[in-house]
Amino acid sequence: MGHVVLLGDSIFDNAAYVHGAPAVIEQLRRRLPDGWQATLLAIDGDLTLDVLRQAEGLPEDASHLFVSTGGNDALRSSYILSEPAQSVAEVMNRFADIQAQFRSDYGAMLTKLLSYNRPTTLCTIYDAVPGLDRLAVTALSLFNDVILREGFRAKAPVIDLRLICDDPRDYADISPIEPSVHGGEKIAATIAKALTAHSYGAGQILVYA
Repeated sequence: MGHVVLLGDSIFDNAAYVHGAPAVIEQLRRRLPDGWQATLLAIDGDLTLDVLRQAEGLPEDASHLFVSTGGNDALRSSYILSEPAQSVAEVMNRFADIQAQFRSDYGAMLTKLLSYNRPTTLCTIYDAVPGLDRLAVTALSLFNDVILREGFRAKAPVIDLRLICDDPRDYADISPIEPSVHGGEKIAATIAKALTAHSYGAGQILVYA
């Protein structure tokens, strides 16, 4: 029997955005094998470094960790998209500074989670949010590059939410940056697929989509 733990932000903690319908955690529980458990430690609005605090509440019998974080870090840095600049080089330097800070935060978070010696799966940040413009999608690629690189370095499987939540129906009407019931079901299904299909501990570098 296993015990899946979800850490991160509102990608997993989306109950407030689905009008009382099943949230991701409930959708996942319905897909788990008999006898398995799922615990939600993710908190809507939390940043990547907040996952360190969330992890302090890991159940002793936690068997698999799934992490979806970074979207709020990107949102916090979105001010840069409207700032004036004198040159492309100045803009790229600002982007590089933001990416370097996120790499530091994400690396610290992942190092701590890996110290628990539990199979850990990471998620990218989706970018098909209705109304999201080209500048924001381009900026998100800086954050996703960090997540993928850190995942590959740690030999941790990655769920690429960019390829999973690719339909407007995947996003909540209350807040379009959050998963809807439809999107949550796709996320839960992919988590369940990774649990059953991935050979944790074999050092495989796989992306689930």
